[in-house]
Amino acid sequence: MTYRFSRALLVNLAVALLAFGTGWPTAALSRDATGYRPTPTQQVILDDLERRTFDWFWDNTNPANGLVPDRAPSKSPSSIAAVGFGLTAYGIGVERGYISREQAIQRTLTTLKFFARAPMGPAPTGETGYKGFYYHFLDMKTGRRFGRTELSTIDTTLLLGGVLFAQSFYDRDTPSEREIRALADKIYRRVDWTAAQHHAPLVSMGWHPESGFIPADWKGYDEGMILYVMALGSPTHPLAPAAWTAWTKTYAKSWGRFNGQMQLGFAPLFGHQYSESWIDYRDIQDAYMRKHDLTYFRNSRRAAYAQREYAIANPQHWTGYGPDIWGLTASDGPGHVSLVQNGIKRVFHGYWARGVALNDVRDDGTIAPTAAAASIGFAPRIAIPAIVAMRQRYGKYIYGKYGFKDAFNMSFHVAGVSSSGTVIPGFGWVARDYLGIDQGPILLMLENYRSGFVWKVMRRNAYIRRGLERAGFTGGWLDAKPAVR
Repeated sequence: MTYRFSRALLVNLAVALLAFGTGWPTAALSRDATGYRPTPTQQVILDDLERRTFDWFWDNTNPANGLVPDRAPSKSPSSIAAVGFGLTAYGIGVERGYISREQAIQRTLTTLKFFARAPMGPAPTGETGYKGFYYHFLDMKTGRRFGRTELSTIDTTLLLGGVLFAQSFYDRDTPSEREIRALADKIYRRVDWTAAQHHAPLVSMGWHPESGFIPADWKGYDEGMILYVMALGSPTHPLAPAAWTAWTKTYAKSWGRFNGQMQLGFAPLFGHQYSESWIDYRDIQDAYMRKHDLTYFRNSRRAAYAQREYAIANPQHWTGYGPDIWGLTASDGPGHVSLVQNGIKRVFHGYWARGVALNDVRDDGTIAPTAAAASIGFAPRIAIPAIVAMRQRYGKYIYGKYGFKDAFNMSFHVAGVSSSGTVIPGFGWVARDYLGIDQGPILLMLENYRSGFVWKVMRRNAYIRRGLERAGFTGGWLDAKPAVR
């Protein structure tokens, strides 16, 4: 007799086995982070998480134009950054056998055709972008500017992460794959990076047609790293190498020792994860990292370890924090509420860039699973136990059709005041939605940890290589003969 078991049943069985302490050898946990490999039981949980997270992109994207929502299931506009993660997700889906290559090609072509043909101009309405940049949020149906959102330099960059991934992944000599490469090239080449240098040589965070440039520039270490690489690699409107020098000169206040780790700090973990989701920094260095005998990859690992140490110390005494329950980044939260709990005033937030680093602590007890899960690429030895622990202990509250809900807070128990989630008696607050810019890093970094797939594809991209080399990066795969497509 043949028995067939559902994926959900197998995953639940694996979680049950973990609850009894099996399948998790102590020896495995003592291995170096770069060599850490999951046990078979842990592998089942990673398999399930990756598939569910992929399904979020596949199921929620508008098939008519390729636009990915900012969040779901709540109705929302499209986030162009989420589109970039989605374009990359489709390639992962092909590699994992979730979808066929032809399905991925058609979804990718639909997306790239939309962005290549979308109207661009300075008018405040009726446009999708201007000077090659796109508005942060777009109407899911029309693809036009949503509300008074800004023309976003960083969100355009994250969109381009997916665009350039598509350019390098679809490398076959067929009409549809040639068209993907041509459309990707058109979209990337027309971005006028120099036009965004309001305070040259740095790049502005964005522009509004009603009021002009946002006063803030990309400076100080953060997710802006991938922006400068993209801008330096442009064959049409490139920044000068002096832009990278100016960018790294703004690191000074971010370097120091935090929770036992000398690091270039940025409090929310997304600032480390976004750039590393696409670009392989494992063995390459620019002048700044050579000076500190470090790489951005190892620096990101130190940031993850420092966050875990913070959770273990738990100086603010939040419920649930510990060695396997950790991770602060930008995420949804219970809402803007002030309470007094056990004589202590607690201030909670809604969507907020939570995190901890040198001289910067933003913490209201809200854990975002993406913070630990997307650290798997550079800190698997602590990320995998966190993924497993959150799934094992709290899965019935925080894990659903598309993997981990965006965030949870076990210190918040006031019902009826949160519009972004639900308070579960005996547990705490749980976010309603999954967010594209939090789902994306989970998916990409899971695959990078497991196979290096996204990193390998992006290493073939001539524009990424050129941007890194013009920024002064050397070593590792950059010194090898390029296999550029």
